[in-house]
Amino acid sequence: MSSNREAGAGRRVGRPRATQRPDTGLSAREELLSAAAELFTTHGYAATTTRAVAERAGMRQATMYHYVAGKEDLLAALLESTVAPSLALAETLLADTGRPAEERLWELCRADVELLCGGPHNLGALYVLPEVRSERFADFRRVRAELRSAYGRLLAATGAGAALGAREAELRTDLVFGLIEGVILIHLSGAERETGAFARATADAAMRIVGTAG
Repeated sequence: MSSNREAGAGRRVGRPRATQRPDTGLSAREELLSAAAELFTTHGYAATTTRAVAERAGMRQATMYHYVAGKEDLLAALLESTVAPSLALAETLLADTGRPAEERLWELCRADVELLCGGPHNLGALYVLPEVRSERFADFRRVRAELRSAYGRLLAATGAGAALGAREAELRTDLVFGLIEGVILIHLSGAERETGAFARATADAAMRIVGTAG
C-alpha cells in the first residue's frame, strides 16, 4: 500500500483536463477567457455553449464551473477587459495636470484604440450583443460610462473645449467617444491594418472633432 502511495507522490494534483494542450503559461481561468474570446467572436455568443468553451480550453465542462459561474461570467469579464485599462489610464492622465490637456486626450484616444484593436480577437464587437443590456452587465456599463465621463473632462480642459458651451461640449464628447468605439466596426473590415498607425490616425481625427490640432 505504501508503494502505491509513493508511486503516486510525483503525480500532478488537480482537476483532470479533457485534452492535453500546449502549456501556454495561462491560468485555468485565463485559458477559459481566451477560449471564450475566440468562440464568441468567431461563432457568436448565442451559438457558443459552455461545453464548447471548456473543450476549447482543454478541460471538462464540470471543471470549468470551478473557475467561472458560466457563459455570462465569461462575457462580463471580457467586456470589462476592454474598458478597465483605459479608465485607469484616463484617471492617471486627468491627474497629470502638468501636461497640456490636448496631449493627454490624444494619448487616451490612441491607447484606447490600441486596446480595442490590438488583441487577437475583436472583443469590442461584443458591445452590440442584446444580452449586454441586461442587469448582469451593469458593472460593464458603469465603467464604460465612467470612461466616457473622463473623455469629457479631458476635452473640457483643452483650449478648444474650454471655449465650448456645455451642450456643445457634451456633443463633441459623444462624437469623440463614438469615434473611438467605432473603430470596432472598421477593424472588422480591415483587421490587417497596422494597429499603432491606425490608433494614431484615429487619435488625430478625434482631436479635429475637438477643434484642436492632433
